[in-house]
Amino acid sequence: MKRLKTILKTIVLAVFAGTLMISCIPHKKLLILQNAVKNDTVNQYSNDRSISYKIQPGDNLYIRVVSLDEKTAMMFNTDNSANSYTTDAAIYLNSYTVSEQGTIEFPLAGQIYIQNLSVEDVKARLQEILDQYIKETVLIVKLVNFNLTVLGEVNSPGQYKVYKTEINILEAISMAGDLGAFANRNEVTIVRQSKTGSETFVVDLAAKDILSSDFYYLKPNDILYIQPLKGKQFTFAEFPYAIVFSALSTLILMLSYIQ
Repeated sequence: MKRLKTILKTIVLAVFAGTLMISCIPHKKLLILQNAVKNDTVNQYSNDRSISYKIQPGDNLYIRVVSLDEKTAMMFNTDNSANSYTTDAAIYLNSYTVSEQGTIEFPLAGQIYIQNLSVEDVKARLQEILDQYIKETVLIVKLVNFNLTVLGEVNSPGQYKVYKTEINILEAISMAGDLGAFANRNEVTIVRQSKTGSETFVVDLAAKDILSSDFYYLKPNDILYIQPLKGKQFTFAEFPYAIVFSALSTLILMLSYIQ
């Protein structure tokens, strides 16, 4: 009988000790933007915030000409109905698509080569053409397909549309509902389109110097993949008090019954 009691105690204590060792995620692994060293006092990180995205075939541009001469401006706008630009689908359908040759077909001017130009460069080139036909115009040029995809250990993975000219990696993760409890802050993969295909880059969100990294600001169609922590299947986001107390209660009942 004593031997049985000893075996039961040993089993429960072993389970309890194992739970303590594997169940808790260290607090440090839950933090981002940590100092490189404990006494680091640096609180300023420079970043030029330059978005160097260049227009590529398949991109869609929203181009709108605004002028006091409405009849002439109508020739350059793909659709002039009141509801043409009120939804994402409408904007896409009424935008200018860059062809495989890197051109768009602009009224009166014909095919205009814009591949590898920034949005601002495209605007400047189109403004020169407009000035030949109509004066005192306001030209609006936006990149329609600025999409981001966030996958992995986030609370709301999916594809998100960005309605501004720049977005950083922290804002993108915020759009996806923040990192999950099992997210590996030290290894966040960015998949970025290149001229020959795709490239992957790994960044460390746990380090403060990410603020000055070339990958802090994202580009259109970037994919973020947040890897899980190793041993996720053996880890609890919160300490399993219920399991531990249940095991102890079971042990007490068994010992009482044996006695």
